[in-house]
Amino acid sequence: MPTGFLRVLEEGHGLDVFITSVTGESALCYPLKAWEEIEKRLAQTPSSDRSKQRFLERVNYYGQQLSLDNQGRVVIPQILREKAQIVGEVVVIGQIDKLEIWNRERLDSRMEEAPFTEEDFQSLAAHGI
Repeated sequence: MPTGFLRVLEEGHGLDVFITSVTGESALCYPLKAWEEIEKRLAQTPSSDRSKQRFLERVNYYGQQLSLDNQGRVVIPQILREKAQIVGEVVVIGQIDKLEIWNRERLDSRMEEAPFTEEDFQSLAAHGI
């Protein structure tokens, strides 16, 4: 875990995390408290909702609750490491409520295939960003 992220995580949320994925392209690392908020919202969704079922199948298949060690390390579940190809050089991207962990080559390809466009700028501007 990069030092800056580790400090924020430790001070604001503790060292317990939930690591998972929905697509298998990257690993998502949520502070456990943030993941529990998602679970609360999911609990309010009917169990017959197919999107909820598919989401839960995937996040539970790839997911695991873990604690960072005293050096800020955590072992990503093997099935997710393999699927997301998290080997060699990786990139950790801070999101608002989570970290994304990517294989560097996979993320580079993704960014080339789906560049940030003028429409993206306009969409964010509509939200005051």
